[in-house]
Amino acid sequence: MTSRLSPWLTLVVMLLALPVLAADAQRTGTWGAHVREQQLQLSLHPKDKPDSHHGFSAPLADFQGLSTADGSSAPFKLVREAGTFDFEGRFKDGQGVGTWRFSPDASFTKKLAELGIPKPDADEHMLLASVNVGPQRVQALAATGQKVTTVEELVQVGIFQVTPDYVRAMASAGYPKLTIEQLVACRIHQVTPERIQGYAALGFKGLPVDSLQAMSIHGVTPDFVREMRGLGFKDLSADDLVAMRIHGVTPAFVKEMREAGYENATAQDFISMRIHGIDSIFVRSMSKKRK
Repeated sequence: MTSRLSPWLTLVVMLLALPVLAADAQRTGTWGAHVREQQLQLSLHPKDKPDSHHGFSAPLADFQGLSTADGSSAPFKLVREAGTFDFEGRFKDGQGVGTWRFSPDASFTKKLAELGIPKPDADEHMLLASVNVGPQRVQALAATGQKVTTVEELVQVGIFQVTPDYVRAMASAGYPKLTIEQLVACRIHQVTPERIQGYAALGFKGLPVDSLQAMSIHGVTPDFVREMRGLGFKDLSADDLVAMRIHGVTPAFVKEMREAGYENATAQDFISMRIHGIDSIFVRSMSKKRK
C-alpha cells in the first residue's frame, strides 16, 4: 500500500476533525465536483469550518435530477439511508460548483439502535451517508453470519466495501469464518477470491489469512509465482516469496545475476545479495579490480 491517504480515508480524517453538532442538525456549505468514469467526485466544504473539506464519489445514476451538461444549474440530490444531500450550482466542461445541504434522516439512528449499534454523532451520521451504509447493510451482513456492532465497524464496512457478496465469495474460496476486522483488512490489501483461487491453482491452498494479506501487500501475485518457478524455483514457500519481493529479488534481478556468474545461487542467496547491495554492477567492478 502507498502511504498516501485514499479519498475514503481522507474523508474520515476530515469529518472527524469537524466540531460535534447535534445529531439531527443540518450541515451546509459549498461544493466542487468533476465527472470521472461515470462517477461524480465531490469535495464538500462545510460552512461551519470553511478551511476544511472532505470528498467522496458516487455513481452519476445515484443522483436525482443531476445534469452535468454545460450551463446546467438544476438542483439535484443524493438520497441515502442516513439522510439526503441537496445540491445547487452549475456545471461546465464536466466540472461543477455550488452549495450543499445535508439533512439527516430522523429514523436512521433509531433503526441502528434496534440492531444494537450505538447512536452516531453528527459527524458519523454524515459519514455513514457519504459511504452509503446503514441498517440495510447491517442486516444483509447478519444474514451471512457477520455481526456489525459499532459505528466504527459500520464506517469501515462502507469505506472498504465489505459487502454480503464479498463475504460469501471469500467463504466459497475457503475462508468462511473471517471476522469483520479481517474482512476489512483483506479489502484494504486487495485480497480477492480470484487471487486466492490463483494461489490455490499453484498449490498454495488453505494459507492463513495473514499470509494472504502479506502476499498481496508485497506483490506476490500468481504471475510472480509462475515467473519464479519458470526460473527454477519450484519449491518456494509463501514466506520465501514474500521475502523475495520485500528485498527486490525480481525475475530480472535473478537473470542479471546469473549472467554475472551466479548460476547456482539459491533464493536465499539472492535475498542476501539484495540485502547487502550486491548487484551485477558490483560484481563486474570487483572482477575488474582483481585483474
